[in-house]
Amino acid sequence: MKLQASLFSIALAVLLVAASTSASAAAETPKRGGTLTFAVSAEPPNYDCHANSSFAFIHPVRPHYSTLLKFDAPKYPKITGDLATSWKVAKDGLTYTFKLRKNVKFHDGSVLTSADIKATYDRIRTPPAGVRSVRQATYGDVATIETPDAQTVVFKLKKTNASMLSNFASPWDCVYSAAKLKQDPKFPERNIVGTGPFTFVEHVAGSHWVGKRFDGYYEKGKPYLDGYRAVFISGAPMVNALAAGEVMAEFRGHSPADRDRLVKTLGDKAVVVESPWVCSLVINFNTLKKPFDDARVRRALSLGIDRWGGAEALSRIALVRHVGGILRPGYELAASGQELVKMAGFSFDMAASRAEAKRLLKEAGQENLTFKLTNRNIAMPYTPVGVFLIDQWRQIGLNVEHQQLETRLYLAAQQKEGGAYDAALDFNCDFMDEPNLQLQKYLSSDKSSINYAHQIDRKLDELYEQQSGELNKKKRYALLREFERRALEQAYTIPTIWWHRIIVHNKQMKGWNITPTHYVDQDLANVWLDR
Repeated sequence: MKLQASLFSIALAVLLVAASTSASAAAETPKRGGTLTFAVSAEPPNYDCHANSSFAFIHPVRPHYSTLLKFDAPKYPKITGDLATSWKVAKDGLTYTFKLRKNVKFHDGSVLTSADIKATYDRIRTPPAGVRSVRQATYGDVATIETPDAQTVVFKLKKTNASMLSNFASPWDCVYSAAKLKQDPKFPERNIVGTGPFTFVEHVAGSHWVGKRFDGYYEKGKPYLDGYRAVFISGAPMVNALAAGEVMAEFRGHSPADRDRLVKTLGDKAVVVESPWVCSLVINFNTLKKPFDDARVRRALSLGIDRWGGAEALSRIALVRHVGGILRPGYELAASGQELVKMAGFSFDMAASRAEAKRLLKEAGQENLTFKLTNRNIAMPYTPVGVFLIDQWRQIGLNVEHQQLETRLYLAAQQKEGGAYDAALDFNCDFMDEPNLQLQKYLSSDKSSINYAHQIDRKLDELYEQQSGELNKKKRYALLREFERRALEQAYTIPTIWWHRIIVHNKQMKGWNITPTHYVDQDLANVWLDR
């Protein structure tokens, strides 16, 4: 446990240094003009915020849109208004009333009203046929959405929800035009009409994405940039482009080795900021396929992984570092170290864990199991973690093939009805620490569209509902431990190692702030170039 505590302390210290650096940078006077070129190591499968969950989407697309609320990045996790100027929560926690900015315009010139907010959230919580909403469960407690006037929207809940206000700050809840949605509910999949700081110019598949300043943006004088260009490039070529100054930044994260190389090459042009990360790699087992419908097999595969040793070794070469359960280690509602080591798959005694794994496999008749691990073809951290897992399973007598797919195919394999995979290395990343978000991957598949293990477990669903509305932190903590113990014992989806965020950017880029999530502060409204 000393290793985990030490690494977390270092990460927290780095985050505080980053915050201090960001604060001093904020005191500078922004300059107007220029195009920010940055790298994105994957490409969005479509243009619909409500249907996506990857940085490959948020980084190129988010600058086109506004949301109801948003996080104040320099003061994260403080919430501030975006389209809303003010809000009020009723004493009973069941009514949320928002007042909207006046004269906010969509990129097509139409004026935003409360009808657009209602249409957006109706689409998220009750998506029409053919529309995918991966956060439908997030707004399951909303009973009605009312629009008493053009500048007011009222959300009434069925029951209290401990995360509801933060949910409204989600960077994924892009506000769409009600008129466009009425014409075609699937309009956002291939079209972009938002109210954000940048309008859409072009997307050249396999090459780049371009946005330009929206002169009608509601915040006068912003954005500072003339435009931005997201270049789809990954691996060594991406690091080379950063080192050569061809791109100013990559907003997801670098490995320690790439950080060191960039600092050495860029010298005083490099700015390095680091932070803990609300992001973990998890393994989904396709419970609709034998033998992964057997809890003994799934649990054996979890018991066979030395997470503590893996974290220590992988942290030297990859952007993973922290051992934790289903919530980020160090977060106030996460399991303590003492609790974690008593849970399935987290013991320090690997000899005993692997002996139990072999016993379970033999009992299930799967001592010589051969299967395929489906993974994403993004080097960091998917490749090294995938290789690590295969080696771990080899040590309990299993033969595993490593299949790495392009993001679109990788997601499709897991999302397909019935699942087109055996086991998959998946990501569970969010825009904030919040059980109501992180636990959704563990809910029954008919409750959560991001459950790719395809199981039905009503006990987990029940515990989720209980903790979701529990406003007493001590009671909520107890419910979360009960949920976690069951989730890890059943092992439909299991956590591996939590990430650590390292960003290296050119010092000419100003106005951007690191947070524990690579989804926040990506509208680029405050970013400027010091040239």
